[in-house]
Amino acid sequence: MPLASADENGRRRAVLKKRTTALLFAVLLALLLAGCRRKEEQQPSSPAPEPTAQATAVPTEESRIVEPQEIESEEEIIPEGMVKSYLTGEYVKKEIGSRRPVAFMMSNSRDAVPQSGIANAGVIYEAPVEGGITRLMAIMEDYDQLEKIGSMRSCRDYFIFYAAGFDAIYTHYGQSAYALPILELPQVDNISGLADYTDYVFYRTKDRKSPHNAYTSFEGIQKGIEICGYSQEYEEGYEGAYTFAKVGETVELPGNWKAQIVKIGYEYNQPWFEYHQEDGLYYRYQYAEPQIDEETGEQLTCRNILIQFSSWRFYDKNGYLNIDVDEPGEGIYITNGQAIPVTWKKHAPWGPTYYYDSNGNEITLNTGKTWVCIVQDTYREQTAVTDSDGFTPPMGQNQEAISAAEAADTEY
Repeated sequence: MPLASADENGRRRAVLKKRTTALLFAVLLALLLAGCRRKEEQQPSSPAPEPTAQATAVPTEESRIVEPQEIESEEEIIPEGMVKSYLTGEYVKKEIGSRRPVAFMMSNSRDAVPQSGIANAGVIYEAPVEGGITRLMAIMEDYDQLEKIGSMRSCRDYFIFYAAGFDAIYTHYGQSAYALPILELPQVDNISGLADYTDYVFYRTKDRKSPHNAYTSFEGIQKGIEICGYSQEYEEGYEGAYTFAKVGETVELPGNWKAQIVKIGYEYNQPWFEYHQEDGLYYRYQYAEPQIDEETGEQLTCRNILIQFSSWRFYDKNGYLNIDVDEPGEGIYITNGQAIPVTWKKHAPWGPTYYYDSNGNEITLNTGKTWVCIVQDTYREQTAVTDSDGFTPPMGQNQEAISAAEAADTEY
């Protein structure tokens, strides 16, 4: 074989040197990346506790790993004369969205449905009271045309704090003994059906028996606000309870935890929601039938559902509940046919409740109405979030639960 020339040997040495340098660079880069991965793996994290298998349909491993939702878009341009609602994230007239909402305590026992005016609520809270019956708190900003709102029922202490998170004027017909000291605090603006101005604000109908026949109206509420001297402007610095997607955008939750059917663990009314893909809404059922607004005849719907598992105890032998509103807990965020586990916490007693995904990021809600279900943590096994396969709607109530609940449902 002929010997290579000096020029050829030089070229070969240059190529060999380049290959050696490239190899060393690749090795160093691999070591650096491995070190970065080890550092990331050592970083502490605080993921949201997952719902138990008994509490929900078991999500797959893929659905348990939740990445933060990122919506990349330009700054939202709000039409002139409109503001973004603190309750729904939708555009509403400035005079509506800039006015403090009113939180109406409504009865939800069998003898009190359907409710009137509840379809106007931007946010609905549902929580149990004594006997297993639930009460509803309908938070409204747009109620100017309503002549019948109710039926109105009495206050329980935990609802006061839920209302405060929206800077709402809390309206109720009476209260439990445990709520009275809280209602008297200066942080609370409330209108009560047992006050000396009652006849200016509330009225009773003859179509139902007391205590399921007390109602109010826009005119009555405005009179009550005037008598009590409450401001209808939001507290300075108030920024809202929720973070919403921009109007026209949709939050798609990661993972594959399907949420076509949402069954809430309340024994008495046995409610559930069904997702309709065609309009992206959840339709509400209870007492084995659609839940409607008496004034419109239409079924209640919402875009978002927040399930909030809360610790609790009894105040006394009469069954009054002390539901913890401060101790952080677990929950589920449901929208657009999907669900993710969340944690919830309050940063201040009178402030909003915030919800976080498994990476510690505050969740973003889709624009529209939100239904918040406060579920006692010992009843989470009766709560299920599943696809529609194999779901059988409840056909009736447990007679023992009915009797116990209605026996306890005697106070205003």
